[in-house]
Amino acid sequence: MSLNTQYNKYQSPLSERYASKEMCYIFSDHYKFSTWRKLWIALAEAQQELGLEAITGDQIDEMRRFQDTINFDVAREYERKLRHDVMSHIHAYGEQCPKARPIIHLGATSAYVQDNTDLIQMREGLCILLAKLVNIVNVLANQAMKYKDLATLSFTHFQPAQPTTLGKRICLWIQDYIFDIEEIERRIKGLRFHGVKGTTGTQASFMSLFRNDTEKVKRLDELVTKKMGFDGYYPVTGQTYSRKIDSQIVFGLAGIAESSHKFSNDMRLLQHLKEAEEPFEEEQIGSSAMAYKRNPMRCERIAALARYVLCNCLNPAFTAASQWFERTLDDSANKRISVPEAFLAIDGIVNIVLNVASGFSAYPSIISRHLADELPFMVTENILMEAVNAGGDRQELHEKIRRHAMEAARRIKEEGNKNDLLERVAQDPSFSRIKSRLKEISDPIKLVGRAPQQVEEFISEIADPLIKRNNHLINKKLIPVLHV
Repeated sequence: MSLNTQYNKYQSPLSERYASKEMCYIFSDHYKFSTWRKLWIALAEAQQELGLEAITGDQIDEMRRFQDTINFDVAREYERKLRHDVMSHIHAYGEQCPKARPIIHLGATSAYVQDNTDLIQMREGLCILLAKLVNIVNVLANQAMKYKDLATLSFTHFQPAQPTTLGKRICLWIQDYIFDIEEIERRIKGLRFHGVKGTTGTQASFMSLFRNDTEKVKRLDELVTKKMGFDGYYPVTGQTYSRKIDSQIVFGLAGIAESSHKFSNDMRLLQHLKEAEEPFEEEQIGSSAMAYKRNPMRCERIAALARYVLCNCLNPAFTAASQWFERTLDDSANKRISVPEAFLAIDGIVNIVLNVASGFSAYPSIISRHLADELPFMVTENILMEAVNAGGDRQELHEKIRRHAMEAARRIKEEGNKNDLLERVAQDPSFSRIKSRLKEISDPIKLVGRAPQQVEEFISEIADPLIKRNNHLINKKLIPVLHV
């Protein structure tokens, strides 16, 4: 039986199901190998500008013509024979550029194209994620302001606690993502170029090319760095840039996974309580057996992918820790998998978070009902203080309200009755002086402290300035419509 080759080999779910087209392209073969060619062109240009007579304008023009037209089949055939990916692409490029063939990769080692490309890919990936994180904060900030006054039951240990507002809870999510944005901005700003360093990082081959002219070799490093869009390069390297850079960046991505897992946990619990819900498509099926179900599938997927990233982030850490002297090659196979997949998984995560945050639905009636079920217990101290201020005996009143609370709790648990604590207090003569004020005392909005003001202050002082600073990244087209 003949099978379409598309279906008879493993395909990564990260590229097939979760990551965006733009992130997949950054880590694609075409982007990678066309960047190698850009690096070879930049090197040749800089060498010519610094007076290397072996390189001509015709050679550089020829290289430019085939910069993006990659003969993959030829490169693949060379790699079968040479067992070396960089050399195979040098030969493949040389077949397309016979004039330039003698000077392609002149003085360089494999890490010149591999490491510089890795840094370019990571920088581009970080920029894509930064834009999406800013959009997440923007969407959630609007939700926080919308619900800043909506009193809701808060939880500690997932047990009812003092009321907060839904807007305040959303601000907790926003704050975590702002921490992530600040980390990603630091990583983008601090990322440098590997540059032109040679076999062991000493630039010895380039010193030979330029007849031991130190200033020209330094200038070569600066020129290539600038041509490739970086402001600076790492001043010392072995054959490779320090693998600690990969580790730091992937740990930064793991921070996004932490924030997103927390967000997804809260959303799944809220959906269980029926207080809020992730988007649910008109024809979406929640369960193959239970037709009524609306499972939080998107948030579950966030949690699943976040768990993968959190485990994966140890890979670059172990790689950085285990390098020998100027380099060993045990980084290569691991790095090809762990770094791109961290970016693709995080991209998939933030796509879903943006989708869930944009389609977030809250149900104030359910929220108010749950709050009302627990509120009488939460206002007992307020009732006690008001009754004492009205002339009552604190110890006597404390015992009476305690007994009422115990009986109300028993009836809820054993008989399934509603919480009638406030009715019991109203009927007790000991509290007659404040009976008319019980409704006012138990008004939820008076029990949320400064939550509404905290939302306003946090959004205006922290979130809005960040959004304004990154306003060029706000784009409604980034909000993905996901297929579950």
